Order: sequence, then C-alpha cells, then structure tokens
Amino acid sequence: MSGFAERMVGAATLDDHIIEEIEHDTQGTGQALGVVLLAAVAAGVGMWSYGGLGMLLSGMIAAVLGWAIWAGMVWLIGTKLMPEPQTQSNWSELARTTGFAQAPGVLRLFGFIPLVGGLVVLVANLWMVVSMIAAVRHALDYTSTWRAVVVVLIGWLVNALLFAGLTGFSWGA
Repeated sequence: MSGFAERMVGAATLDDHIIEEIEHDTQGTGQALGVVLLAAVAAGVGMWSYGGLGMLLSGMIAAVLGWAIWAGMVWLIGTKLMPEPQTQSNWSELARTTGFAQAPGVLRLFGFIPLVGGLVVLVANLWMVVSMIAAVRHALDYTSTWRAVVVVLIGWLVNALLFAGLTGFSWGA
C-alpha cells in the first residue's frame, strides 16, 4: 500500500497502478479529501496577493466546491449518460480518484509570484484536467480514454458555467 505522498505523486504522474490502488482503497477517501484541501489551501494562498484574506478564503472555498461539483457532474455523466458496458462505479471510487487528481493543484501556491504566477496556475489547472481524465478512466472502468476526455470536459464546462453564474464572473469585457 502506497503512502499519502506517493499516492499524490502517482496520481499526478498518471501512474495506473497507484490510481487503481486509490480507486479500490475504501479507507482512502479521507486522504483524497486531504489532497483536495491541500490544493484548495494552495489556491487560496496563491490568490492572497490579489485580495488578501477575502481572496484566500474565496479561493479555498471555490477550489473545494469546484472539485465536488466537477466530480459529481463527472459521476452523473459518466455512469448515467455515457457509460461503457463494463462501467461500474460509485461516488466513493470517483471521489477518491478525482480527489487525488487534484494533486497538481498544490502548485497553485505559487500563483502570487509576479510575472510567472499566472502561468504556474494555468499549467497546474491543465495538469489537473489531465489527471482527472486518468482518474475518470480508471474509476469508470473505461477502455476509451477519449470517452473519459469527453466526460471530464463536459463536467468541467458545466462546473465553469455554474461558477460563472454563481459569482457573476464574465469572460467578456
């Protein structure tokens, strides 16, 4: 059985063995939540310089809620709308694998660094999407990585639209 740090690294490096171990370890849900919270704290700290304590707290809350909504949407889409014949999963398996898929989000801690912070956050966010794809492929027993890509991206889009609706955020001018 791998340790917490090894699982974080394994999930971030898309290690199939580690992701399968996480999926099947019913005692690992707390660890997965720990990864989500670490990534949330890192996101909050990375946003600190943009608005102090308020931005720290909102960054942390947004990261945790974002993961929960994204994982929920992925579970719903992946098991109800787009399952493969062998797809068998429950919320706990998906929560564990997608929770550990948030491991690259720890890099968002460096979001406050002038000139490069935004790039670091962008890379961390893209890396988390790739980690989510691997996590979903395993948790939903997909043979097609492309199906996992579609499910993750649809879930991300719904999550982004919900975030924009709830916060009034606009990508336009």
